[in-house]
Amino acid sequence: MSALDVDVLGQLFSLARTHNGFTPDPIPEATLRHLYDLMKWGPTSMNCQPARLLFVRSREAKERLAATLAPSNVDKTLAAPVTVIIASDSRFYDHLPSQFPAYDAKPMFEGNAGLASDTAFRNSSLQGGYLILAARALGLDCGPMSGFDAGKLNAAFFPDGRYRVNFLCNLGMGDPTKLYPRGPRLSFEEACQIV
Repeated sequence: MSALDVDVLGQLFSLARTHNGFTPDPIPEATLRHLYDLMKWGPTSMNCQPARLLFVRSREAKERLAATLAPSNVDKTLAAPVTVIIASDSRFYDHLPSQFPAYDAKPMFEGNAGLASDTAFRNSSLQGGYLILAARALGLDCGPMSGFDAGKLNAAFFPDGRYRVNFLCNLGMGDPTKLYPRGPRLSFEEACQIV
């Protein structure tokens, strides 16, 4: 493999922004399927793949979602063509026999709720990051966010308790007039060490 072109790197990282406003242009289902088909290849520990994605785009579902959000997140979420609820499957390990055939890892998680919960959260967070990069690669803008009542959201969308929300991400074509000034980033010296 070789390094990606500087324009591609910009689209994925250095020029990409967190969007707080979106145009009304819809996102076709085919694009959402393509998005998943890209992000699913990102690595997770033991190929556990605990993320479950709920693409919220109908007006009725958006209203249910809005009732769980912090006030500052309501308008931008209602305006976004799609909001993805990135959740984790508490029983991700049920799929390990087919997804991780190297050895029988299911009992390790099935018998240890703490390990299963930590693994599901960590790896669904990774997968949420892959979702953002895949969306950007497809030309979509993203607005990842916290700022919701997890208990209310889980009750509204995952009432059986198996899935638990991790974070949300608005998707669409960003409205550049609603961008905040770009925040600074820590330098290598502030954030990194080489030992």
